[in-house]
Formats: sequence, C-alpha cells, structure tokens
Amino acid sequence: WFWSDLVGTGLSFQIRLNLAQPGGIYSDMPQLYNVIVTSHALMMIFFFVMPVMMGGFGNWLIPLMIGCTDMVFPRLNNLSYWVLPGPLFMLLVSALIEGGAGPGWTLYPPLSASMFHSTPGMDLVIFALHIAGFGSIMSSLNFMSTIGGARFYGLIPERMPIFIWAMFVTSWLLLFSLPVLAGGLTMLLTDRHANTSFFRP
Repeated sequence: WFWSDLVGTGLSFQIRLNLAQPGGIYSDMPQLYNVIVTSHALMMIFFFVMPVMMGGFGNWLIPLMIGCTDMVFPRLNNLSYWVLPGPLFMLLVSALIEGGAGPGWTLYPPLSASMFHSTPGMDLVIFALHIAGFGSIMSSLNFMSTIGGARFYGLIPERMPIFIWAMFVTSWLLLFSLPVLAGGLTMLLTDRHANTSFFRP
C-alpha cells in the first residue's frame, strides 16, 4: 500500500502547486482540480491510512502485545486485505471517466447527485467505498475478537497496553460508522439511478 501513499502524495503535491500562486494552475480546469482533491482524500483515507495504520500495525502488533500466536480469524484477515485492490483500481479509473468524479472528499449531495455528476466515475467511487468499507468491517471484527478472546490469561483489561485499547476502540467506532456510510452511499446510489429522493429536499 506504499504505492497508494505515493499516488496520494503526488495528488497532494498537485493541490499545493495549484494553491502556490494566485489563480492557480488549474484555474481554467476547475473540474480537474476537484477530481484531484477528491481522489487524493479518498486514496489517503481508505487506501493508505486505514489499511496501513489500522490493518498493518494492528496485524503486526496486536498478537505480539496480547500474547497470542496469530489473529483469531486469519482467513477473514486475508480476505479483508484482498478485497482492497479492486476498489483501489475503481477509484483510480473513476478519475479518468468523462471528466472524473469531483464532488469533494465528503461526497455530499447535491454535488454527488446525478444533476451535477452524471458521470459513471461517480458510481465507481461509490462502489469503491462500499467494498473498502466492507473490508474494514471484517478487519475490525477480527481485531475485536482477537483482543477480547485470545489474549494471555493474565492480561486483564486494566493491564492492556494503550495501543491495544486504541485498536479496540477504533474497531468499535468503525463497526458503528461504516454501516452508516454504506447506508448513505446506497441512498445516494438509488437517488442517482432509481429515482428515489433521499437527498432531494
């Protein structure tokens, strides 16, 4: 996932280059600038910070710190890793389709609605976040199960390192927030294609 970090850093460099002079170098191409901002943020959050900082360090340090040999569900762990290349590819391709998807990193309607972004690239971004969120939910379940059920018998909660508590609380927060994100993305997708009106006041 170091490659994702390099791509995200390159996009960040483009943002800073644009902001370094009055008017910017993308003043005549505002949609391209919006696509760069959107792709940079989603790349860094969902394909670098969450997989590397949470998944990478969690898989490496949790078994060492709680005294077990491996994660409780190693195949679930492996699956949560291998679902990420597909969404990563979809996010990269979404920037190249019909001007790209540039509603900003929050994907708020109405900018992400079909009225302003009718491009299929926006749908690819929505599907990419769906699948990446599914992988994060699986790894969070694995972390919580490992911390709760596989730790050394003398490692009572009061003795657990702060890193283990941080991973447990972060996994808990991800389990609560990612299904809500998936619900919002599904409502946005049905607004775009099934003529519902969840985000149309």
